[in-house]
Amino acid sequence: MNYIFISPHFPVNYYNFIPHLRSFGFNVLGIADEDFERLRPELKYSLTEYYKVSDLHNYEELVKAIGFFIFKYGKINRLESFNEYWLEQDARLRSDFNIPGITIEQIEYYKNKSRMKELFIKAGANVAKGKVINSLDDAKIFVSEVGYPVVAKPDKGVGAAQTFKLENENDLIYFFNNKPDIDYIFEDFIEGEIFSFDGLTDKDGKIVFFTSHKYQRGIMETVNDDLHIFYHSLIDVPEDLFQIGKNIVDVFNVQERFFHFEFFRRYKDQKWYALEVNMRPPGGFTLDMFNYACDFDIYREYASIVATNKFTQNYERKYFVCYIGRKFNKNYVHSHEEILHTFSQIIVMHSPISPVLSSALGDYCYIIRSKDFGQIEEAIDFIHKMW
Repeated sequence: MNYIFISPHFPVNYYNFIPHLRSFGFNVLGIADEDFERLRPELKYSLTEYYKVSDLHNYEELVKAIGFFIFKYGKINRLESFNEYWLEQDARLRSDFNIPGITIEQIEYYKNKSRMKELFIKAGANVAKGKVINSLDDAKIFVSEVGYPVVAKPDKGVGAAQTFKLENENDLIYFFNNKPDIDYIFEDFIEGEIFSFDGLTDKDGKIVFFTSHKYQRGIMETVNDDLHIFYHSLIDVPEDLFQIGKNIVDVFNVQERFFHFEFFRRYKDQKWYALEVNMRPPGGFTLDMFNYACDFDIYREYASIVATNKFTQNYERKYFVCYIGRKFNKNYVHSHEEILHTFSQIIVMHSPISPVLSSALGDYCYIIRSKDFGQIEEAIDFIHKMW
């Protein structure tokens, strides 16, 4: 079987998929814009072949690369990047080359927030009131119905880019005076905590792995206000969150895919409100957090699902695992060396973050795990303490 992996070198942890896919008998064919010599050894040695393009945005180059692979290896069985940024392009390539997976006809439900709401409602989920707004007059009508604050975000967009919380009419007018020339959806602002429901399904749409993470704050606030971030996994996933997450998996017909759903749990009544679906793994090092929480290898399990439709591990969420990001422009009390010394027993990973991701995830991160959540809280306070 032939598996094309778009951009196998970025994000940096995605190289972990390649050796496992190769071990299950796939020809793993890489396409990216990086020099082959600059790829890490584990990736170079596991790829069957690599095709460098000058620009991954150049669709014609990608078409030529896939055509070359088909000529040399035959039918392409899978194509993935696992990257939200390339999700639509991946779907177009699958459609053009008749490769199984999400097609361009399906993609609008995964990329357009207004279309997501339609399926959330079908799944029985609560949603914030929302509407695609194209004029200041329409926005004023919407605000008169829901009140301030409101959130304005691109109907089709990646992460929290160009997303704004509008507190009053001055904010509203300023937004329309500077609005990018794209469709925006306005939503009622939900006061609540942010959780994710993350996992993997098999070819039949059955959830074979799931977990949940609680976030300190939304990515919108983190990016717009230049704040640092932490988020942590749960050992016990609330049953009502699992049920609504499963309903969404079923309605979106998620097959042989990772998923990352975002929810608010509203403060005033603890109800869950579906915020967004992402048909790819959660970002950053969250896949590695899966592994640290359960003491297994999610990269291998994905390869097993694609190859045999079997999830081989009887997993258990054993630990709280927390991502703690720091930013270079902030004046922290404790040095990197002090952090490593103080929490040497519970730090399982630390790493710089790519500048492409740093506005949301920080410039440097520490990943810690413990069965005692008090230790997690102590580490968060220590690492984020500022002068």
